[in-house]
Amino acid sequence: MEKPLIDFESGDVLMRRSVSLKSGSLNSSTGENKSETRTIFVMIASYRDWQCRHTVESIFNTATFPERVRVGVVDQIDNKVDDSCDEPIAPCKDDPDQALCKFASQIDVYEMDAILAVGPVFARHLGYRLYRGEYYAMQVDAHVSFVKNWDVDIIDQIDATGNDMAVLSTYLTDVAGSIDEETGKSLRHTRPIMCNTDYEGGGQGKHLRHLSQPEAIPHIKNSPQLQPYWAAGFSFARGHFLVNVPYDLYLPNIFQGEETSIGIRGFTYGYDFYAPEKSVVFHMYANGVNAQKRNKVPKFWEHQNLYRGLGVAAMNRLNGIIHMNPSNVEVSSWNHEEESRYGLGKARKPEKFFDTFGIHVKQQTTEQRLCQFVDSGRMHRQFTQHLRPDGMGINYDEVNYKFVTPN
Repeated sequence: MEKPLIDFESGDVLMRRSVSLKSGSLNSSTGENKSETRTIFVMIASYRDWQCRHTVESIFNTATFPERVRVGVVDQIDNKVDDSCDEPIAPCKDDPDQALCKFASQIDVYEMDAILAVGPVFARHLGYRLYRGEYYAMQVDAHVSFVKNWDVDIIDQIDATGNDMAVLSTYLTDVAGSIDEETGKSLRHTRPIMCNTDYEGGGQGKHLRHLSQPEAIPHIKNSPQLQPYWAAGFSFARGHFLVNVPYDLYLPNIFQGEETSIGIRGFTYGYDFYAPEKSVVFHMYANGVNAQKRNKVPKFWEHQNLYRGLGVAAMNRLNGIIHMNPSNVEVSSWNHEEESRYGLGKARKPEKFFDTFGIHVKQQTTEQRLCQFVDSGRMHRQFTQHLRPDGMGINYDEVNYKFVTPN
């Protein structure tokens, strides 16, 4: 992986705006930086998912400017029974207009044997390695559907933040009843926002986990809304987010915990997380009308017996790096390999995050009903007042707020 785009050795703690402005390729012969010329990398980690090919088709078929999109897929399959994500649904000679035929040169698939899969963190680490300097980077699951003109819409939304360190991220709404079949447009006026998180226990130890998130009509209009947390199922940011905050390759068998890891590490590098005002992509969940279709998809833990015990040490490393391990976990109990590369930034400390959003690491508890502060728009209104004049993130040195459970 490339090194972070921050010159720590010269004393920088935050990426310079001049560096950010130079980051990202343009689909333009003149090099003109317009919304429609900015390139987009879409990363998908797929595990034996029949729907992966349909997701790739949706990405290109609904984009206004598909020529500026490049897709990178980590396809973990059993090639004796599973279709590859880059295999056209019909032969190209019969249907050459399929996206998998028409845009084949813009689709990179890294195929690996499913029996070698050790969870989404490692798969997405490989996916980030497929990034080739695009202006924007998106991360989605392998079973989603996009709305018409999603590329223009999501760029307009991130531009509206005025924040070059903005990351739009959320748990996606169910696709059932969400997209107009004739126009391809969204039928939804609500959107989810990331604010509901608490500790949970398990075989890998107690850790912070996102719960179900509230979905409502946004209180903030004409802009994405600031939120504390990041979600793995949908993320859209400048491409430098992938370079500065890569997935940690030393976290095998981690499923719960990856979002806290990336979110807090991203916070320490100076990134700010927002809920999109409008949804541009929807998720097929294994319930309702789609339960039968999704429940037949295998899970990566089908080979769990081959990698038993790796998850506990990995969770200790994950929590140790972001300063969330309980006091009884010895520092020697987890792998410190390349910790600086997959560790924290220097723009903010994780303790500032914990204090601001009511997380008590020692007690492994959280203040309750944070969504009242976030979903109402109060967090957005208060914190965006401290956006740096050059648009390089919110200055949390000026934020003195500490959330406590409301009476």
